[in-house]
Amino acid sequence: MIKNTQLFKVTAVWVSTIYTICYLGVAFYPNTRGMFMRYAMHANMTWVPNYFGPSYFISGLLIWNVVALLAVWFFIFLLKEIK
Repeated sequence: MIKNTQLFKVTAVWVSTIYTICYLGVAFYPNTRGMFMRYAMHANMTWVPNYFGPSYFISGLLIWNVVALLAVWFFIFLLKEIK
């Protein structure tokens, strides 16, 4: 059985790694954001700013980690409750 703390740590590392790769990808190739919105989300967003700064990176990293950890916590809760 996987320990809960181990699962939380792995989730945090995984989300941080993927977020960093995606952030760098969009920073080096800004058209990625518009292409993703147009082709994956079926939305044409023309007003999206092209500013990338350290504060956006840190806040996004924190938000995504909190969301992922809450999702894992909920998964663990359901796993223990549903037998």
